[in-house]
Amino acid sequence: MITNLWNRRAFLGSAGMLAGMLLNAQRLFGWPKTGRSAAGVPEKLTGLGATGNVYEELGVTTVINGEGTMTVLGGSLPRPEVQAVMDLASQHFVAVVDLERAAGRRIVELLKLPADYDAIVTCGAAAGMQSGLAGILTGDNRKFIEQLPDLAGMKSEVIIQKSHRNPFDHQLRATGVKLIVVETRDDVKKAVNPQTAMMHFSNFANAAGQIKVDEWVKLAHEYQIPAFIDAAADTPPVSHLWDYAFMGYDLIAFSGGKALRGPQCAGLLIGKKKFVVNALLNSSPHEDTLGRSQKVGKEEIVGMVKALECYLQEDHAALDKEWSGRLDYVSAQITRVPGVKTSFVVPDIANHVPHMNVSWDSSKIAISPREACSVLRKGNPSIAVDCSEQSLIMNSFMLKPGEEKIIATQLVELFNSHSS
Repeated sequence: MITNLWNRRAFLGSAGMLAGMLLNAQRLFGWPKTGRSAAGVPEKLTGLGATGNVYEELGVTTVINGEGTMTVLGGSLPRPEVQAVMDLASQHFVAVVDLERAAGRRIVELLKLPADYDAIVTCGAAAGMQSGLAGILTGDNRKFIEQLPDLAGMKSEVIIQKSHRNPFDHQLRATGVKLIVVETRDDVKKAVNPQTAMMHFSNFANAAGQIKVDEWVKLAHEYQIPAFIDAAADTPPVSHLWDYAFMGYDLIAFSGGKALRGPQCAGLLIGKKKFVVNALLNSSPHEDTLGRSQKVGKEEIVGMVKALECYLQEDHAALDKEWSGRLDYVSAQITRVPGVKTSFVVPDIANHVPHMNVSWDSSKIAISPREACSVLRKGNPSIAVDCSEQSLIMNSFMLKPGEEKIIATQLVELFNSHSS
């Protein structure tokens, strides 16, 4: 085992004791006077934030998000409760490793996971992928942890289906491993060898691969290889938060800043205890690790636990009805324009929420979907939707109340302005 791995722990403990003494003094004597509220927020902001719109002050246009939980748009909007507990967390110092362990225990309790499972909060799902694989490669060996991505003395291959290759596997390759691409069960059998460290599954590609999500983990365990699943955007449905653990996946990564509406720079890494423990050893705040740059703060850790707590308490059927109602409103307004039609779909995996396709007769409306998408994004207000060659594609689960009316108005104006 690693002992005394990082020598700042004693200093941090002393600093925490001093911080506690100062906090008690403040409570007893009411000093120092800072002009701050009980939550630690200045009663009146000056400089940046004084107007209430920090983005406008910086010259950045805010966006009405009809595209979904896209990282390039900021993910999602955290719940007020999440922001509140993050403010509370920001008022104290704490040993971050101890906090991670405590948060993991709470996450396991909330999700009612198997007894041999644990969890940590990571800097998003991508960070969870990297630190999870790193922990599988290194175990708790300090020398190995410090030498990554040099894999001398370690296993060096990860098996992945061809249809599951995507930009997110860069996090896997960053550890130094070689990705071994397969398509069939026979390919897996041929690929397994003493250098095989892990079998990786990208769940949003489940339909595209020949080996499905439940088969993949069974196949991995048949060869006594850990199975990892990237489930970043796989909520809703809420059951996915525990489904993969009960399938037997050794490690599971979720984004925290998508439908869970936690901090954007947070995620969940859930899995078998030994793998989660070793993933944390390869992560911030530990120094000389591959994951040191992917810092998740005390505020994000607490905020992620609160976001999960809130998400589990929601009426998901009512939310689904609300999201569908918003799309129905937009549809009713825009289909009054001759030539415009809509259709509805719910993706099977990832962003499993109501979506609406908007298409039109090009002989009546002289603008392509991609051009329309660009016009909406450059407009005032700026509206983000997705598009294909045939249609605009939007969902409503990241809209603020009333924004569906703005979208409908802008679309009607757009179509009318290009009608023949």
